[in-house]
Amino acid sequence: MPWCDTCSKFWTQPSMGEHGECPACGTVIATPPKGVPWHFKVMLVGLAGYLVYRVYWFAEWFPKHF
Repeated sequence: MPWCDTCSKFWTQPSMGEHGECPACGTVIATPPKGVPWHFKVMLVGLAGYLVYRVYWFAEWFPKHF
């Protein structure tokens, strides 16, 4: 959580302004996050690969059992 030296207060990201400024005094105390983290993208690729595998497995399993 960013700390404002002027106001002597912690601020959460949602309560700060659009450009990372303190809502009380307007001093820039943090840089806003830029985009999605790389490990989230890796997780989405892994999830997509897993779902493709499960659909393939079901397509192989279904005709053998019905």
